[in-house]
Parts: sequence; C-alpha cells; structure tokens
Amino acid sequence: MGDQKLTLDRLSELRLYDPPVDLLVLSACHRCGDEQSELGFAGLAVQAGVKTALASLWYVSDEGTLTLMTEFYHILKQAPIKAEALRQAQIAMIKNQARIENGNLILENSNQTIPLPPELANQHHPNLQHPYYWAAFTMIGSPW
Repeated sequence: MGDQKLTLDRLSELRLYDPPVDLLVLSACHRCGDEQSELGFAGLAVQAGVKTALASLWYVSDEGTLTLMTEFYHILKQAPIKAEALRQAQIAMIKNQARIENGNLILENSNQTIPLPPELANQHHPNLQHPYYWAAFTMIGSPW
C-alpha cells in the first residue's frame, strides 16, 4: 500500500464498499495468505465489500507475477468475464506464449515484446510454464 503495510485487521478500514470496488488485484505482495485466514487478503477483501478479488495463495516470483498480470490485464480488455481473463493468462503461460526471454517479456497473443526493468533483465529466468508461477493466483467473489 505504498509507503506502509496493510494488515488483515485493517482491510475493512478502506471502505471498499463505498463506492463499490469491482476488482481488487493483490499482485505485489510477498504473501497474500495468512495461516489464520484460509482465503487471506482476497477473502477478506470480498468480505469488506469488493465484488471480486484476485490474489496469490503463496509467494510467487516477480517474473511470474509480472508475466501473469501483464497478460491478464491485456486479456481483460477484451474478455467480458474476469475469471476467463485469468484462465486465458494462465493457459498462455502453460503454452509458453507468455514468457521471459533475452531480457524481454514476450506476449505472443498480443504480439508484444516488453523490455524488463534492469533489476530483472540480467537475472536467470525460470521456466514460467511450471505451475508454481501461474497456479498461485485465484479469484474470489464474482467472476463477471
């Protein structure tokens, strides 16, 4: 949340129901889950009034999150159903159509090549087809 941490007990203070938030994506967190809350921030966000929440169930690498979220937002512009956009983004990673290669994020479905930030460009990049990188993300609430 910018310059401060958001804890589970403070989520309701955000008044996410006024006006209603249609989609809350929690993609920039080391751990969106919690041992005491099975659905973590995503579940609490829905309880706090968010129509739909998308979050990871476990810590996922920056490369995996960057790839999935970039593909998800691209597909979301065209797909009327949020859950379908997530599914298609995950399939793109499985099929290696959304991947990191030679310091670039490659998105075949949208014919995009996006240079990675320097802190990611010079690292060894994992095989993002592995479920560890795309299966952590779940959608809770309304899929529409």
